[in-house]
Amino acid sequence: MGAHDAPVRDLLVEHTTDLVNELVAKQVAKQVAKQAEKVVVKASKHVESIDRLAEHLDSIEVWTRHGGKGRKPRLSRVDIASAAIRIADTEGFEALSMRRLAAELDVGTMSLYHYVRTKEELLTLVLDAMMAEVLVPTGTTMPKSWRAAITLVAQRSRDALLRHPWILDISDDPPIGPNAMRHFDQTLQAIERFDAPLEIKLELMLAVDEYVFGYCVHWRNNLQHAEMHDGSVMSYMQGLFDSGDYPTLSGLVAEHGFAPLWERINTQMRDVRRFERNLARLLDGFETGSPSGSRALRRSGSD
Repeated sequence: MGAHDAPVRDLLVEHTTDLVNELVAKQVAKQVAKQAEKVVVKASKHVESIDRLAEHLDSIEVWTRHGGKGRKPRLSRVDIASAAIRIADTEGFEALSMRRLAAELDVGTMSLYHYVRTKEELLTLVLDAMMAEVLVPTGTTMPKSWRAAITLVAQRSRDALLRHPWILDISDDPPIGPNAMRHFDQTLQAIERFDAPLEIKLELMLAVDEYVFGYCVHWRNNLQHAEMHDGSVMSYMQGLFDSGDYPTLSGLVAEHGFAPLWERINTQMRDVRRFERNLARLLDGFETGSPSGSRALRRSGSD
């Protein structure tokens, strides 16, 4: 450009600079907005966590509220929890409300709030009362074998959950009560002789709990009702197999026949002994992976 083009050049530079500054400002604003959004989300999560913690701390008070001296309260925590469980067992968990519970206990609803102030407190009492059914009874000797002991704990947990299947619908996690803590202690006692580090013992406890809960959910949702032999359902399934879209199942049908195969599947799924068999397989895996199990495998491999 010549000297006479300098003003044009300056204008272009100025205009370009303005555009760049504007784009940079917009980009910075977007980044600031994103960061602010992240901060708001993170802060909201912290607030929610604090609120949950506050609810849990408030619920813990239910264990100590009537512990002082003075006139004995008309209702005990056992009375309240037992009535709530009766309602849930006979009418379903959705029927359990403070008004319905007050009627069951023959007290005014406002009077009931003197004993349990929130639904969270009520769930705390209910779940801990159910945990009393899970506990190995006082005076019962825990088996010396860790496998037999943890199997006993698992069986009692399964039986309690199947007696009160609505417990599986409770998504909240009420604070740990005395019976839940006793269950934790008994489970640790059961696996005390298991030769493994504490971390592996804790994983064993969690794995057994998860197996028990999964089994009970499956049983409650799919197996507690009578077997399905409805003709239309059977015809529908037969049509699916005949479509060729399920080659493995179609192969089994061709080998065994549709009705016999369906009968075998139902029999296997509903076999009550399946719980102990698969629990034993789960324990086999932990035992094999333990230090003593690994040593035994090495010895058998060298023989």
